[in-house]
Amino acid sequence: MHIRRSPRRSRTGVTLLSLAALLVSACSAGCSTGSEGAASVALAALPKATPSALSSYYGQKLNWHSCGVPGFQCATMKAPLDYAHPEAGDIRLAVSRKKATGPGKRLGSLLVNPGGPGGSAVGYLQQYAGIGYPAAVRARYDMVAVDPRGVARSEPVECLDGRKMDAYTQTDVTPDDRRETGELVDAYKGFAESCGAQAPKLLRHVSTVEAARDMDVLRAVLGDAKLTYVGASYGTFLGATYAGLFPERVGRLVLDGAMDPSLPARRLNLDQTAGFETAFQSFAKDCVRQADCPLGAKGTTPAQVGEHLKAFFRKLDAHPIPTGDPDGRKLGEALATTGVIAAMYDESSWEQLREALTSAIKDNDGAGLLVLSDSYYEREADGRYANLMSANAAVNCLDLPAAFSTPDQVSAAVPAFEKASPVFGEGLAWASLNCAYWPVKPTGEPHRIEAKGAAPIVVVGTTRDPATPYRWAQSLSRQLTSARLLTYEGDGHTAYGRGSACIDSAIDAYLLHGTPPAKGKRCR
Repeated sequence: MHIRRSPRRSRTGVTLLSLAALLVSACSAGCSTGSEGAASVALAALPKATPSALSSYYGQKLNWHSCGVPGFQCATMKAPLDYAHPEAGDIRLAVSRKKATGPGKRLGSLLVNPGGPGGSAVGYLQQYAGIGYPAAVRARYDMVAVDPRGVARSEPVECLDGRKMDAYTQTDVTPDDRRETGELVDAYKGFAESCGAQAPKLLRHVSTVEAARDMDVLRAVLGDAKLTYVGASYGTFLGATYAGLFPERVGRLVLDGAMDPSLPARRLNLDQTAGFETAFQSFAKDCVRQADCPLGAKGTTPAQVGEHLKAFFRKLDAHPIPTGDPDGRKLGEALATTGVIAAMYDESSWEQLREALTSAIKDNDGAGLLVLSDSYYEREADGRYANLMSANAAVNCLDLPAAFSTPDQVSAAVPAFEKASPVFGEGLAWASLNCAYWPVKPTGEPHRIEAKGAAPIVVVGTTRDPATPYRWAQSLSRQLTSARLLTYEGDGHTAYGRGSACIDSAIDAYLLHGTPPAKGKRCR
């Protein structure tokens, strides 16, 4: 999935090198779907009574302590590695909180998740949500986050070291011949084999269903009768899964930048490819209105802007350009495409993208696009990577069967992906192959989530969202029996806290007073 982190929040979607199972999902045996159609079977709720074998987890006490970030406390929570066999051992999950500041009566805990999979919820809490959410919300709620299993501080999945990740992120995902196709396949196989060697047991137990069950343990440990939660992007799938498993324990759930759990990986990837094209069209229209647009002048059509960008990508494929990187990395097609896609998540990044493209196209300097790509991959200046990419693949490849199983299948599907996005389609099609070589078989299938009996759930969709197309929010809101769809008519990924007073006030009223938005509410 594409994940790009900014100082404000984490934005999530599909990565060029780990796109395989875009929307992660899991359900009970018997779920089925065609290669392109939506699933008809719904996720079954778990029994209301907590199994006695799990009582020690639900009854544990957290040892809160200072964690070096002013105002925040940290703790470690135990959960069973395997919920079907809790006697097999524990997994330790990192939890953080910032207690309600007041004034006003405390409403309980508000759990947040920025998406991914692979984004650190603890990092998101400490860097943004715990200090940047509306003061009225932080006054009434303890702000809480748990890094999902396999992510960041929660026994992270680790695959490749920094140098090998550098090579992996530069792999050509638009192969021109059999040799390049073989190199791409070898890269996917090598990544998968490394993950399997580093964490053979953990890889079988990082599913979204298990992460949702961990959230219920945390809810109980925090002393909350019901879960209040704000999840963005992949976090919407995690939250919806919680609602499907524990509908009677749903408090106030906000699912912002919603995903559709009923679709198979290939359809999800195709839909998201079209979403990035929609975002690029908006960028292209804006770009040609600016004096510094390197891809065309006023009157240039979005299609022509796309052709100019593709021509630039082709030049980089043949002749990468210098970046001044101390590790010697040059800017090739793969890193450049990642940099462009990273900027599609937030229209405030479009100026930075124009400047980076201008430097690359006119001055043969790829440093700006490399900065965008590195921020997306969470690569530090010293060459180390966060475990984002490893966790992303681990969850995705477990939650859904692979979109494609052979290079020939990808080749046959490339025209459909290029129709969805002439600019990004070919690369996103080939990026969908990586789960074909994963060392652990998937445990999930596409499924609907209905959460019958749940309290009202707010589903938020942005009409020109690149990573989670608006149609997914519409679909999820139809599946959830108690959903209210809140629409933001605009650009960028997710809507809450991104500048729309209409969106923010509607969500704040729901979190603070339990009043969901009016049916059909739309904001600009």
